[in-house]
Amino acid sequence: MLHLRLIVPPARTGEAMTVLADCPGVTNIVVLPGAAREPAGDVVLCDAARESANELLGRLGWLRTEGSIAVEQVDLSMSEVAADAIEAAPGEPDDAVVWEELAQRLHAETRVSWAYLVFLIIATQLSGIAVVLDSPVLIVGAMVLGPEFGAVAAVCFGLLHRKWDLIATAFRTLAVGFAVAVAVTFACAFVAALLGWIGDANLATNEEMQFIVKPDRWSFIVALLAGAAGVLSITAGKSSALVGVFISVTTVPAAGYAAVALALGQWSEVGHAALQLAVNVLGMVVSGTVVLTVQRAFWPQVGRRSSSWTRPPRDPGR
Repeated sequence: MLHLRLIVPPARTGEAMTVLADCPGVTNIVVLPGAAREPAGDVVLCDAARESANELLGRLGWLRTEGSIAVEQVDLSMSEVAADAIEAAPGEPDDAVVWEELAQRLHAETRVSWAYLVFLIIATQLSGIAVVLDSPVLIVGAMVLGPEFGAVAAVCFGLLHRKWDLIATAFRTLAVGFAVAVAVTFACAFVAALLGWIGDANLATNEEMQFIVKPDRWSFIVALLAGAAGVLSITAGKSSALVGVFISVTTVPAAGYAAVALALGQWSEVGHAALQLAVNVLGMVVSGTVVLTVQRAFWPQVGRRSSSWTRPPRDPGR
């Protein structure tokens, strides 16, 4: 279930109540006349099945400018009427993509924040150390830590809705993040090489490590599968599955390998790692976009009404 808090101009409260009554899966409706101060208006509270959210948000879209809509996840609902509302709504909760929620989340993922940069730098550093130590365990840790999939998913969403500005911003986030992470890892590896801690022999990795830095047909297939699973985990709210996606793709390990190879002057190895990075991003973008397209086209109860996202949410920090 989702909990909605609406602030409605008093003159249009009746219209909002009609929308709530018409949408299947809406229950626990509460009206507090005149309770809102900024913006001023009536407060309307309700619970809605996740499958009904797109239609509900689409029909209440005028509250963007005339009032306010806030939505949050209900972790526990002990109510027979709530259970009946879920049964009345079309489809299954796990299949329902709340497009407005997805748009806001992915837009936030395209910001080049300090947290994003630090996580990617640390993950790339761990990958570089894993290459030096020939350690698959460290590679897995670096994969899990990498935060880059959100920007990849934003590219998929942008392609689906032809939001070229979102696509450009997401690619900029990926480019800036990996450029900074590779630069920092290169600097550390270069110092380590000057101190004699590492040398060309450290790039002579075993077969398990070769898979993560040398692209082949399987690299692209794995990226396709990981991209599909990643988008499904985001749209279905299955965060545990997203961890598996991080472990499957080799974007961060390829960046770490490229940084070490660059510090050692192994230009051919840099090229292989860069190609691996590009292959993984391309595979995830292709399959992620396909999955979103299928969700919108073949589950109409999931994608109607509010799927025509037109602009990113306003950044309150600006």
